Amino acid sequence: MMRICKLGEEILREVAVPVEKVTEDFKQLAADMFETMDQANGVGLACPQIGMSIRMFVVMADDDVRRVFINPQIISTSNDLIEYEEGCLSIPGVYEKIMRPAKVTVQALNEEGKPFTLEAEGLLARVIQHEYDHLDGHVFIDRGDAEFKAKTEKAFEKRAERAKEKAAAKEAKQKKIAAKIAAKEAAKAAKK
Repeated sequence: MMRICKLGEEILREVAVPVEKVTEDFKQLAADMFETMDQANGVGLACPQIGMSIRMFVVMADDDVRRVFINPQIISTSNDLIEYEEGCLSIPGVYEKIMRPAKVTVQALNEEGKPFTLEAEGLLARVIQHEYDHLDGHVFIDRGDAEFKAKTEKAFEKRAERAKEKAAAKEAKQKKIAAKIAAKEAAKAAKK
């Protein structure tokens, strides 16, 4: 399973770069992304979420079809909007109702490098828009209530700080243990 970047990591706010050439490696990348998405119980995953700044995402919505989108472009959206509660693998445990167009038409390349156009509606349309946002450095909370967004970002900043403190404490403990072991080894060597 690939590591999924969390809110607060810079790559989630960067605009991903287009793929210049679709190679055989993209088939494996797509397979790894689907495996990661499945293990995390997601319905979509974009490359910035796994630390790669390239314009690619994978989706498997309610129709159970695995789709790969490389260099996608949303070419049209419907005027009618639908509100739906969204979540994100990069913002675990956080959900908010977000308004998005009910239908979307997208053009992209698949993992073979072949171009396709897809008209989607319902959950598939929503997931495509959500993942597409990741390619432009946006997360779903950007589209909701500003106060909720600020509160969520603050909570994830605190989580990141606690994780850093925990990692530093663990490293200090490991160094202390290593120093004790080295001292014992040095004492043993001195007795010989």
